[in-house]
Amino acid sequence: MRHDPTDLKTQEEARKASELQARLDREAEEGDCRWLMSSKRGRRIVWRLLEQAGVFRSSFSTTAMQMAFNEGYRNYGNHTLGLLHQYCKELYPQRIKDNTHDRTGSPNSK
Repeated sequence: MRHDPTDLKTQEEARKASELQARLDREAEEGDCRWLMSSKRGRRIVWRLLEQAGVFRSSFSTTAMQMAFNEGYRNYGNHTLGLLHQYCKELYPQRIKDNTHDRTGSPNSK
């Protein structure tokens, strides 16, 4: 189907459909984040991924390519951390508390 720049009705319908899809995608992403962070197991998974991505450490390397590689990992981890703070910031402190208990040998509940 060819694009007709004078067909304003079709353009408006396409814009509304695109906005609706974007809203549904955001709602699904928020629900997924909340579901994952709602259990101790999910919070452990997220924390482990953030640690592996290097969010909590420097990405510096004396080799430029290695540092660029590290920064790519870190960027993705920071994006994930941003989603957590955007959608379920009230659950992030619980993960920090969980991590403290995990390291001190407190019993892990599921």
